[in-house]
Amino acid sequence: MIKRRIVSISLPHFAMERWQRAMARTDTAPPDDVAMVLATEGAHGPVIHATNRAARLAGATKGARVVDIKAIHPDLRVEYADVAGDKAALERLMLWARRWCPWTVMDGADGLILETTGADHLLGGEVAMLIEMETRLSYLGLSAQLAVAPTWGAAWALARYGPVRAICAGDQIAEMLAPLPIDALRLRGDTLQLLRRLGLKTIGAIAEVPRLALTRRFARSDLTANPLMRLDQAMGDLSEPVASQDAAPRIIAKIRLPEPIQDPTAYLSDLCTDLCAQLAHRGLGCRRLYLSVYRTDGEVNRINAATSAASRDANHLRRLFDDKLERINPGFGFDLITLEADVVEEIALTQHRLDGTADESLPLPHLIDRLSARFGPDAVKRPSLRASHIPERAEMAVPALRSPKDAAAPALRERPIRLLRVPEEVRVLYAVPEGPPVQFIWRRLTHRVTRYAGPERIAPEWWHDRPSTRLRDYFKIEDQSGKRLWLYREGLHGDGRGGDPRWFVHGMFA
Repeated sequence: MIKRRIVSISLPHFAMERWQRAMARTDTAPPDDVAMVLATEGAHGPVIHATNRAARLAGATKGARVVDIKAIHPDLRVEYADVAGDKAALERLMLWARRWCPWTVMDGADGLILETTGADHLLGGEVAMLIEMETRLSYLGLSAQLAVAPTWGAAWALARYGPVRAICAGDQIAEMLAPLPIDALRLRGDTLQLLRRLGLKTIGAIAEVPRLALTRRFARSDLTANPLMRLDQAMGDLSEPVASQDAAPRIIAKIRLPEPIQDPTAYLSDLCTDLCAQLAHRGLGCRRLYLSVYRTDGEVNRINAATSAASRDANHLRRLFDDKLERINPGFGFDLITLEADVVEEIALTQHRLDGTADESLPLPHLIDRLSARFGPDAVKRPSLRASHIPERAEMAVPALRSPKDAAAPALRERPIRLLRVPEEVRVLYAVPEGPPVQFIWRRLTHRVTRYAGPERIAPEWWHDRPSTRLRDYFKIEDQSGKRLWLYREGLHGDGRGGDPRWFVHGMFA
């Protein structure tokens, strides 16, 4: 059985370090010995959101009112925090962290959670993995505390209140969490205050309290106010899955580079070959794929390509990126490239010739893919059926890259091989009651009906059409020259929706 491993990355000074990095680019950052805080609006005026080292040494703490701290330290520099920008930056960092594992989520406003089960051996073990994570984050100017444990709760607690780079095995959770303060259980403030009044100051002290007593006291409390549920999550007795924002890629090819580069072109062929080998092993073909480059400054650039039919042709997939690689902004370079098969379908092997050789002509799906890659996904269209019994609405033009399975395909009766975009009105010379015209003029020629079939009545779609829209009676007719046409009569005598019925030619049969 594979043991679950969760890495918690705490970034206690993320907002301040991000602000300092932004100011350093413009040479306006204050000296390190100047006490400075970032503030946000509170209920009773600005409160401290983040502090630098000098401000912390001066006694400034997160959550304190700015006016109180400035009364003690008048020289305190105050700037307003960019909370929305910090959140967006943390989201980008979450995607960047997928260089180590496919499952990553944000943990509050200053942390990340990584599901590294089965991934640590690729990096030389958990110790080497944590050292690499800390090193790469330091290159970004971020100070981090890391811990790995079998549960989210245990990893979170050890990353914030445990030793540097804590590693917790499955049988060590209770022992390592026991001396930690109750703040490590992720409880809200009023619950923490109540537990301290009861003399429960450590996780070990709470674990020694009989469960029945805690259950009676906190039975109706939510998760953030129930120490028993939080303790069960940390110990692994209550499930807490890592629910990533998007599913991990089913098939992915990676290339790690020893030094940052600016152009992924030289490695794209190998990535496509590796990806297609994985697809062939599973009997699948790719419909949409993403090329991602992980920059050394913490940014991730992605470009995508799509196919009109499932494919695992490495050369074809490689050519879909020919005109898109220039969209990548390499920044100061990137050291990890991934190619993900985001949408896949089952694909069967097809023998094109009796001798087993491949067809050398360019398949239509490949042509569609290349044209769409060059001119845009909406430039090439194909007809698709719609769920409508009105003939001109039963077909629509959709992007050729869209899967045919996405469209509703209603069962239709026999229809002409050519349907006129706009029905053409005809002048009837003589008509049979409730039947087709015996003779009519269309395009300046007189047509005499020799045979007919019908009528097929098609009523208006009340959810689309106006109340005055008239019904149609369609007839298949053949004239004296053998031409087969599709006519319809619009309306009936006395239907109260207009004058006499009108006749139109709507299509031609073979």
